[in-house]
Parts: sequence; C-alpha cells; structure tokens
Amino acid sequence: MMIELHAIEHSPSTKQATRNPTMHYLVATCVLLLSLTVAADEPNQIPSGPQPERRSLWDGHAPVGDGKFESGDAWITVHRPAHGNGTAIVICPGGGYGQLVTGAEGHGIAKWLNGHGVTGIVLEYRLPKGRAMVPLLDAQQAIRTTRAHAKQWSLQPTRIGVMGFSAGGHLASTAGTHFDLGDPDAKTAVARASCRPDFMVLVYPVITMDTTTHRGSKRNLLGDNPSPALAESFSNEKQVTAQTPPTFLAHALDDKPVPCANSQAFHDALVRHKVPSKYLELPSGGHGLNGYQGPMWDAWQSQSLAWLNELKLISPDR
Repeated sequence: MMIELHAIEHSPSTKQATRNPTMHYLVATCVLLLSLTVAADEPNQIPSGPQPERRSLWDGHAPVGDGKFESGDAWITVHRPAHGNGTAIVICPGGGYGQLVTGAEGHGIAKWLNGHGVTGIVLEYRLPKGRAMVPLLDAQQAIRTTRAHAKQWSLQPTRIGVMGFSAGGHLASTAGTHFDLGDPDAKTAVARASCRPDFMVLVYPVITMDTTTHRGSKRNLLGDNPSPALAESFSNEKQVTAQTPPTFLAHALDDKPVPCANSQAFHDALVRHKVPSKYLELPSGGHGLNGYQGPMWDAWQSQSLAWLNELKLISPDR
C-alpha cells in the first residue's frame, strides 16, 4: 500500500507550477520515521524555554473599523523555545469564525514549532459576528506587536510569519493580502511596525467568499447579506499581488466542509503573480486531517518545515 502526495511548487525561477508525482511514501517506512519524529517532539524531549506569556493586544480598548472602538480585547500567548532560530509564527486557530480551536490548532502547534526553534505566538482574535474588520485588525496588531518586540524576544524582524487553519487560514491569508508597512510618525513602536507577514503557512484554509467558501465562516465574518464588494474584498484569491508573501498550502482532496478549490485558487493566483509558493495536495484526511494525527497531518508539518528551510526562513542564525 502506498500513500501518494502531490506537491505543486512555484518559485520566481520557474514559469509555471509543476506537479511532482514521485513523492510516494511507503506506509511502513513512514510510520517508522514519523514515530521517531513524534518521539523527538514529545514535551519531555524538548528543552524547556521560558514560560508562555499571555499579552493583551488592545488594553481593553479595541478597534472595530471605521474609527470606532469597543470595550474588548484580543490576546496573544508567546511560546518561546529554549534555543530559538530567530523566526516567529503568529498562529490563527480555526473555528468557523464562531469559536476558536486554540488547543490542537493553537497551543499544540506552538509547542511543535518550539521543538524546531521557532517562536509560536497563538492569537486569540475576537469573533467577528458580522464585523468583518475585527479579526483582521487583531491579526495585524499581533504581527506588529511581534515585530516590535523582535529584539526582546530574540527574533529577526524579517522572519515573522503567519499560520492559519480553516477559518484561521482565511484570517492568515487576509493578513497576507491586506497589510500596510506601519505609520512612521506613530508614537509607539507597535504602530510604527509593518503588519505584513514575511511568509504564510495555510492548512486546509478558507480562502474565498465565493461559491466554494465555507458558508458558516462567510456568514459569521460578513453577516447574512454582505455586499458583492465586501465579499470580493475578503475573497483573498482575488487580492493577491506580487507583494503577497511566499506561501505554503496544504489541503486534503476529500475535504468537504472547505473544498480544496480554496487552496488551489490561492496557489493559482500566487503563480500568476510569481510569488514563491508550494501547494501540497493530500489524498485523504478530510477537514482537520483525521483529527490532527496520522500520515496526512505529519506530511504537512514535515514538508512545510522543509519548504521554509529551503527559503532560509527557519535556518539557524548561528
């Protein structure tokens, strides 16, 4: 029995995406290698870093868009490794914009990243309830905050990425297509910092607000009757430019709640704009990749790390 994974890659040096059909995994070998990886990633095998630190992003006075504010907040939890490599990833958990899956798609991911020298920053963004700008404002603030604290947290300010799962993948891809470079005249270092992520990792992401979207995510984000202009603005495959960050995508072909057409459309747009990217088509696993475990789950993790290493985004500073 063989498990076939399709990786579709693009870099500025290639004219078009190419499918690599040779990526076959023998189950017995895969299980052996993965068991070794899992053993290495067990918490008692990873040197302990500083205690996770939970920080407010807005100090109780949070923007909702159009210059308006509410009494509310968003939070980040900073998981720092014992021996960091200078890279940080802001993690956006999924939950259909109606809840936050901060365990498996948040703190669990941060601990896994710590095992590879990456600082994992779990974002607890506000749920939109039809206020489309709210999660994006939180994600942008999380990226700015991370970049502004780069020296304090032993990070490279040019190696601040974003990762998202499902609806969190939509938020991450929104951050990667809707950004600014900061306000140079602002009074605070956070406001002066850019909110553009340097790279993105999107796992079974919602991308579009078109026909192949996840309806619950769209309703929770945009409301019951969004205007065509609003829906297009948050259809991120339509917002890609040459300035969109390099992106790794992974999606199961049998994902029914969020069809893999979401990742395919985003990857196609990245190719058109000559943005370095890789799309890993997984043959099975559905939404959530078999409950965050098994060969499909392990495949996106190992291949995303390999891709980031190829781009020298997670290579050690020393």
